[in-house]
Amino acid sequence: METTAANSVVGLMPQSMAPLWAKAGVDVELAMGQTLTKSQLKIGQGTLDASVIPLPAYVSLVAGTGPYAQMGDKAKALADNVRSLWAFSASTWHVITWADGKVQNWSDLKGKRVYIGPPAGAANAQIRGLIKAASGLEEGKDYEGIKAPWGVATAGFQDGQYDVYVGAFSLGSQALVELSLSRKIRLLGLANKEAPPAALGMQVNTIPPGTYPGMVNTEPVTTWQTLMMMAVRKDLSDDLAYKLTKTYFESLTALKAGNASLAVLSADDALSGLVAPLHPGALKYYQEVGRAVPAALVAR
Repeated sequence: METTAANSVVGLMPQSMAPLWAKAGVDVELAMGQTLTKSQLKIGQGTLDASVIPLPAYVSLVAGTGPYAQMGDKAKALADNVRSLWAFSASTWHVITWADGKVQNWSDLKGKRVYIGPPAGAANAQIRGLIKAASGLEEGKDYEGIKAPWGVATAGFQDGQYDVYVGAFSLGSQALVELSLSRKIRLLGLANKEAPPAALGMQVNTIPPGTYPGMVNTEPVTTWQTLMMMAVRKDLSDDLAYKLTKTYFESLTALKAGNASLAVLSADDALSGLVAPLHPGALKYYQEVGRAVPAALVAR
């Protein structure tokens, strides 16, 4: 199984689940810090069993667009080998500027350097969409988008490599607590609370004032929150897919109690925004608990 940064919801959830899955008889070898668009390719190729995947990455693979634009018909064939287990609300986009810096509002972004996620990641489209919805500005035309791995993003912002840092964090992230203590930050939000385009796999969320000690905002900041899915290869055994799914939902209460960053997880989000067909093992679990499953999610 692969996932991304260890300090994010996307990384913390499978880390926390690994020992619980082991008790249920499923040994998970977890690789952190991965580029999830590439992880999805491995699932499609059958060289990886499972990974957390951004919802728009699956849409792009089906269509052969975005990071898969050069793959042609091969992209669709690989998408046919991807199955979903569940969806979950993950990190919240934080548009971060220095409170005493050059950017005080959206109009100040013009001509500036903005961190927009790792190369070839699904995050690029989500960040560009958020900025355009909030400001009308377009990457490449109105501001310069800087791409770099997640792991070096915060250090790059502190070193002045970009003026605006758009990062995905759980609310109250310790990394942002520490960043805001080193120098006060301002968060930019959506003034009109615009809903994200459905294809981007996100939903509206709010960052309360005082979430970070060095945050100067005095009003709630409206932003977008990512939706992710746990995906597996099509030919993973029904028993394994069932155990992964059942154990996750039966462990939610304990997960949330054990780590405040995972409080965002909810069984209500299980099918939210899912576009990849469910694995039969996951479908079996939903049928057992009486969960209504849209016909479009039942694999043919």
